[in-house]
Amino acid sequence: MNTEMTMDYEPDQKDSIQHWNRCLEAVATTKDKATYMLFYDHFAPRLNSWLLGVTKDAELAEELVQETMLTVWRKSGQYDSSKAAASTWLFRIARNMHVDHLRRLKVRARADSMMLDVEPDEPEVHGGMHYDTARIRDAIKQLPVQQAQVIYKSYFEGKSHQEIANDMDLPLGSVKSSVRLAFQKLSKVLRP
Repeated sequence: MNTEMTMDYEPDQKDSIQHWNRCLEAVATTKDKATYMLFYDHFAPRLNSWLLGVTKDAELAEELVQETMLTVWRKSGQYDSSKAAASTWLFRIARNMHVDHLRRLKVRARADSMMLDVEPDEPEVHGGMHYDTARIRDAIKQLPVQQAQVIYKSYFEGKSHQEIANDMDLPLGSVKSSVRLAFQKLSKVLRP
């Protein structure tokens, strides 16, 4: 898809649906990051607004937007414009992500209630800093898979954001957002 033409194109309501359908189909066939970013820039704010209304939690809404848009990038080849508009497909993915999130919360709550009292790990001391390895491990386990992967690649493999984007076949902006969201979550959990 010619992204220059797409940027200048101002579709009316009916054409807009077809335009975004074609845009998503182009992402599926070419994996063109510029076309994906047009799709992302158009739908991410709308998706965030809707999810904020559903979740009543800005951080969770932003996380679900990121996860949804990554799923769109990865699974765009599964989109079929004869079955649904791109926006319908996108919002269904977001809804399913939210439902999955709620299910995970229920499973965690049940697991927590079944846990026996266990002695806490002794914190390790490194250069005057105390690290509770169990807390760090647990905090990383609670991250969405993609956020945990980018943290690992960035800090344990020493890769740049661009290298991570290339390794994971993701847009650079998605990698940066994932790192930022992961750090926000980890800092909340690990703050003394």
